[in-house]
Amino acid sequence: MVISLKVNGTTRSVDAEPDTPLLYVLRNDLELNGAKFGCGLTQCGACTVLINGAAVRSCVMPIGFLDQNEITTIEGLGTGEKPHPLQTAFIEEQAAQCGYCINGMIMSAADLLKRNPQPKEDDVRAALAANLCRCGTHNRIIRAVMRAAQANGRT
Repeated sequence: MVISLKVNGTTRSVDAEPDTPLLYVLRNDLELNGAKFGCGLTQCGACTVLINGAAVRSCVMPIGFLDQNEITTIEGLGTGEKPHPLQTAFIEEQAAQCGYCINGMIMSAADLLKRNPQPKEDDVRAALAANLCRCGTHNRIIRAVMRAAQANGRT
Protein backbone atom coordinates (compact mmCIF):
# COMPACT_ATOMS: atom_id res chain seq x y z
CA MET A 1 0.00 0.00 0.00
CA VAL A 2 1.38 3.43 -0.94
CA ILE A 3 1.27 5.93 1.93
CA SER A 4 2.23 9.61 1.70
CA LEU A 5 4.11 11.19 4.59
CA LYS A 6 5.24 14.78 5.01
CA VAL A 7 8.78 14.50 6.36
CA ASN A 8 11.05 17.51 6.89
CA GLY A 9 8.80 19.66 4.73
CA THR A 10 8.67 17.26 1.76
CA THR A 11 5.87 14.86 0.88
CA ARG A 12 7.28 11.38 0.35
CA SER A 13 5.48 8.22 -0.74
CA VAL A 14 6.37 4.82 0.65
CA ASP A 15 5.10 1.35 -0.13
CA ALA A 16 4.37 -0.07 3.31
CA GLU A 17 1.58 -1.42 5.47
CA PRO A 18 -0.25 1.15 7.63
CA ASP A 19 0.88 -0.57 10.84
CA THR A 20 4.59 -0.25 9.93
CA PRO A 21 6.40 1.74 12.61
CA LEU A 22 7.50 5.18 11.46
CA LEU A 23 11.08 4.46 12.56
CA TYR A 24 11.39 1.62 10.03
CA VAL A 25 10.08 3.79 7.21
CA LEU A 26 12.40 6.68 8.13
CA ARG A 27 15.50 4.51 8.26
CA ASN A 28 14.80 1.82 5.63
CA ASP A 29 12.71 3.61 3.02
CA LEU A 30 13.64 7.28 3.36
CA GLU A 31 17.28 6.75 4.43
CA LEU A 32 16.94 9.18 7.34
CA ASN A 33 19.14 7.49 9.92
CA GLY A 34 19.23 10.09 12.70
CA ALA A 35 16.50 8.35 14.69
CA LYS A 36 17.91 5.15 16.15
CA PHE A 37 16.38 1.83 17.14
CA GLY A 38 17.06 1.39 20.82
CA CYS A 39 14.52 -0.62 22.75
CA GLY A 40 11.49 -0.76 20.44
CA LEU A 41 9.28 -0.22 23.49
CA THR A 42 9.24 3.63 23.83
CA GLN A 43 11.46 3.43 26.89
CA CYS A 44 14.81 4.81 25.70
CA GLY A 45 14.02 7.78 23.44
CA ALA A 46 16.64 7.06 20.75
CA CYS A 47 13.91 7.04 18.08
CA THR A 48 12.32 10.38 19.01
CA VAL A 49 11.03 12.60 16.20
CA LEU A 50 8.65 15.56 16.18
CA ILE A 51 5.12 15.12 14.91
CA ASN A 52 3.41 18.48 14.56
CA GLY A 53 6.14 19.84 16.85
CA ALA A 54 5.60 17.32 19.67
CA ALA A 55 8.18 14.69 20.63
CA VAL A 56 6.98 11.18 19.71
CA ARG A 57 8.66 7.79 19.86
CA SER A 58 8.75 6.62 16.25
CA CYS A 59 9.46 2.97 17.10
CA VAL A 60 5.78 2.32 17.88
CA MET A 61 4.02 5.02 15.81
CA PRO A 62 2.19 3.35 12.90
CA ILE A 63 2.54 5.31 9.68
CA GLY A 64 -1.14 4.80 8.92
CA PHE A 65 -1.97 7.38 11.61
CA LEU A 66 0.27 10.09 10.17
CA ASP A 67 -1.67 11.38 7.16
CA GLN A 68 -1.67 15.20 7.15
CA ASN A 69 0.88 15.40 9.98
CA GLU A 70 4.24 17.19 9.81
CA ILE A 71 7.09 14.85 10.75
CA THR A 72 10.45 16.39 11.61
CA THR A 73 13.56 14.31 12.08
CA ILE A 74 16.93 15.53 13.29
CA GLU A 75 17.94 15.82 9.64
CA GLY A 76 15.17 18.41 9.17
CA LEU A 77 15.94 20.40 12.32
CA GLY A 78 18.96 22.19 10.89
CA THR A 79 21.62 21.85 8.23
CA GLY A 80 25.40 21.56 8.25
CA GLU A 81 25.60 25.17 7.09
CA LYS A 82 22.92 26.45 9.48
CA PRO A 83 22.48 24.09 12.42
CA HIS A 84 19.58 24.47 14.83
CA PRO A 85 20.59 26.27 18.07
CA LEU A 86 20.28 22.98 19.92
CA GLN A 87 22.64 21.26 17.51
CA THR A 88 25.14 24.11 17.90
CA ALA A 89 24.86 23.99 21.70
CA PHE A 90 25.36 20.21 21.78
CA ILE A 91 28.53 20.63 19.70
CA GLU A 92 29.83 23.51 21.84
CA GLU A 93 29.18 21.60 25.09
CA GLN A 94 30.61 18.37 23.62
CA ALA A 95 27.40 16.71 24.79
CA ALA A 96 27.72 13.62 22.60
CA GLN A 97 29.96 10.75 23.46
CA CYS A 98 28.83 7.70 21.49
CA GLY A 99 26.04 9.75 19.87
CA TYR A 100 23.37 7.05 20.00
CA CYS A 101 20.97 8.91 22.32
CA ILE A 102 21.68 12.41 21.03
CA ASN A 103 18.99 12.40 18.34
CA GLY A 104 16.33 11.70 20.96
CA MET A 105 17.79 14.18 23.43
CA ILE A 106 17.85 16.97 20.85
CA MET A 107 14.36 16.24 19.53
CA SER A 108 12.90 16.06 23.05
CA ALA A 109 14.69 19.31 23.90
CA ALA A 110 13.30 20.94 20.73
CA ASP A 111 9.80 20.05 21.91
CA LEU A 112 10.56 21.51 25.35
CA LEU A 113 12.00 24.76 24.00
CA LYS A 114 9.02 25.21 21.69
CA ARG A 115 6.65 24.92 24.67
CA ASN A 116 8.93 26.68 27.17
CA PRO A 117 11.59 28.88 25.50
CA GLN A 118 13.26 29.78 28.80
CA PRO A 119 13.15 26.64 30.94
CA LYS A 120 14.75 26.24 34.31
CA GLU A 121 17.25 23.40 34.76
CA ASP A 122 14.60 21.31 36.55
CA ASP A 123 12.33 21.70 33.50
CA VAL A 124 15.08 20.41 31.22
CA ARG A 125 15.81 17.47 33.51
CA ALA A 126 12.11 16.57 33.62
CA ALA A 127 11.72 16.85 29.83
CA LEU A 128 14.70 14.56 29.22
CA ALA A 129 14.11 12.11 32.07
CA ALA A 130 12.64 9.48 29.74
CA ASN A 131 15.62 9.66 27.35
CA LEU A 132 18.34 7.22 28.33
CA CYS A 133 22.08 7.82 27.92
CA ARG A 134 24.53 5.07 28.82
CA CYS A 135 27.65 7.21 28.31
CA GLY A 136 26.98 9.52 31.22
CA THR A 137 27.01 12.86 29.40
CA HIS A 138 23.84 13.97 31.18
CA ASN A 139 25.39 17.10 32.68
CA ARG A 140 26.75 18.21 29.31
CA ILE A 141 23.37 17.53 27.71
CA ILE A 142 21.61 19.67 30.33
CA ARG A 143 24.16 22.46 29.81
CA ALA A 144 23.65 22.26 26.04
CA VAL A 145 19.87 22.64 26.33
CA MET A 146 20.28 25.56 28.74
CA ARG A 147 22.79 27.17 26.34
CA ALA A 148 20.35 26.80 23.43
CA ALA A 149 17.59 28.36 25.55
CA GLN A 150 19.87 31.30 26.36
CA ALA A 151 20.75 31.68 22.67
CA ASN A 152 17.02 31.73 21.82
CA GLY A 153 16.51 34.49 24.38
CA ARG A 154 19.15 36.63 22.66
CA THR A 155 17.67 36.34 19.17
